[in-house]
Amino acid sequence: MKSIATMFSVFSALVLIMTSALAIAQGLTEADIKAAQKAWGDALVAIAVAYDTEGEDSARELAIEAVERYYNHGNGAVLFKPTLAAEPQRFRTTREGAIAYFVGGDPNFPDDNGFALEGWREVDVTNAAIFIDGNIGMSMGDVTITDADGKSVSVDKTWGFQKLENGEVVIVLHHSSLPFTR
Repeated sequence: MKSIATMFSVFSALVLIMTSALAIAQGLTEADIKAAQKAWGDALVAIAVAYDTEGEDSARELAIEAVERYYNHGNGAVLFKPTLAAEPQRFRTTREGAIAYFVGGDPNFPDDNGFALEGWREVDVTNAAIFIDGNIGMSMGDVTITDADGKSVSVDKTWGFQKLENGEVVIVLHHSSLPFTR
């Protein structure tokens, strides 16, 4: 006869499998994408506020947490093209490259001064369109970021999102550029 502990372990594993299957079966939704965009914006502001009030180490800790939570580096490369990145490091496919862009301080990315350290206080996302196919979705639109002095900058933003088996929504593509002007 199987022990109660063994039966409980089997039952727990089945519940985890069923929960994961349910999250995948439900697929990615527009609400998931908008929540992920908001979380990304909130993290950017939190990093900036931490830098202004607690210093660089605090901001770096938050940036590391945000990159680990919101970007899917654990499953391979993330396609990340930051707004203000130039050759030879225009594309950032690694965790380290993303962190360097947000908070600088990495000798492997000497041109990075820390985009997230610019005093940001508000992020507004306006989607032009959202496309979803199962657990993968993309959004394209404008992101307006406002600093503590009320000055705003808008960028064109394309994100790709994936809903993982555990139900988390992560960024797999992040492209940002300044709008073309004549």
